Amino acid sequence: MVEAPIREPLILGNKTYKQISDDVIGPIESKPSMSWLMGFTLSVLVLGLFVVGVGVTLYEGIGAWGLQRTVGWAFDITNFVFWVGIGHAGTLISAVLLLFRQHWRTSINRSAEAMTIFAVICAGQFPLIHAGRPWVAYWIPPLPNDLGSLWPNFNSPLAWDVFAISTYLTVSLVFWFCGLVPDFALVRDRATKKIPKFIYGFFSLGWTGSLKQWNRFELVSLILAGMATPLVLSVHTIVSFDFATSVIPGWHTTIFPPYFVAGAIFSGFGMVHTLLIVVRKVMKLESYITINHLEQMAKVIMVTGTMVGIAYMTEFFMAAYSGYEYEFFTFANRAFGPYAWAYWIMMSCNVFSPQVYWFKKARTSPTFMFIISIFVNIGMWFERFVIIVTSLHRDFLVSSWSMYTPTWVELAILIGSFGLFFTLFFLFAKYLPMIAVAEVKSTYKITQRGKDRDALNGKTIPSDVIFNDDYGYSADKWKRPTIEEALSGNHDH
Repeated sequence: MVEAPIREPLILGNKTYKQISDDVIGPIESKPSMSWLMGFTLSVLVLGLFVVGVGVTLYEGIGAWGLQRTVGWAFDITNFVFWVGIGHAGTLISAVLLLFRQHWRTSINRSAEAMTIFAVICAGQFPLIHAGRPWVAYWIPPLPNDLGSLWPNFNSPLAWDVFAISTYLTVSLVFWFCGLVPDFALVRDRATKKIPKFIYGFFSLGWTGSLKQWNRFELVSLILAGMATPLVLSVHTIVSFDFATSVIPGWHTTIFPPYFVAGAIFSGFGMVHTLLIVVRKVMKLESYITINHLEQMAKVIMVTGTMVGIAYMTEFFMAAYSGYEYEFFTFANRAFGPYAWAYWIMMSCNVFSPQVYWFKKARTSPTFMFIISIFVNIGMWFERFVIIVTSLHRDFLVSSWSMYTPTWVELAILIGSFGLFFTLFFLFAKYLPMIAVAEVKSTYKITQRGKDRDALNGKTIPSDVIFNDDYGYSADKWKRPTIEEALSGNHDH
């Protein structure tokens, strides 16, 4: 008989199925809270900056930005790569952890999936704006047209971005919606007004909770997870090709694909931390998004932050070892040139700050984790800025050297993109279940093992003993066998 140590409970408190439903669905059924109204209003105001910045850009052209002959990419592509990276944690938590049967994902996967979709929507704005003529964006896909031989240049990584991002958004959206179907049905059945009942009923696709439907649901979830898992590696790998396939010193390197993927997961989990630490407190979801959940994510941040640090050092080593003076000059210029302040902000936030997670006190303190998550988000934005701007502003010829300074339009678009992201997230938090109710309920038996730790006086539970959640369930009282009955099998189903 194999014995396994007792793990921390995934759900805190003596919850019943009905209490889980009330805690998660309650915010949808009630009027918006004051904190939600304040946050949503602020997000909409910040979104206004985005609208103004984009409007000025479309009216005046790209000349409204600080770009010039030497620095042709700057805030636009920096923001694009940043937001694509933010979306990686959702796919990792949803798909990869599902395939590996990591039950701690169930309380955070819904919010992470939503974050992925909103981040990709934000990212998609920047190539369109940067192209200068977003009204002819349909020229990018290889569609039949009457304009002659107008086809995309498939040798261009920018064309690859279109296919990668659109595929990523489609699969993530379908995966997110399929997971919502059982919860839509739950909200539908609890609704008392006709309009909400109709809307949630429409999106529940006639869900009744039959055994056949659950079998199909699990099968589709596994298929979509299998499709989404390669995207964790492929999407940001293709984004890295925007740089790695060029001949620019500092970009032309084979380390970019794994380095970008690790950085994307790193920044994505940082944003998940930022959101969930606030959400669990404001929406009183501490019983479901526990310290254990936050600690598991902190470990991922620590590991991926270390991987990013190794990549930074590898870049410097290879630039010196190669003997190519232009390559080494680019990296020396990053660390000691005019933009050295940006480089050391990047190093401090991305490499040094996550190392505090080696200490358990640091990775179990919500306040401390929130501060580190902000540092991670800042550091990863500056990483993209350093890669792009410092590699361009000093060309092969000294006569081409120039400094880049963003205009107020670029700053408005950058800040406003956060307004777009948080506006979408606030709408999601109010009108959709933030936690996958059906999946959380399925982890209840694992939670019960943790609750029985004290009753077992420190002993372990044999791994082949399963506490069935259907023992005597009722909406008012949860009845389950005692520890002795469960271990001996002397109980009624």
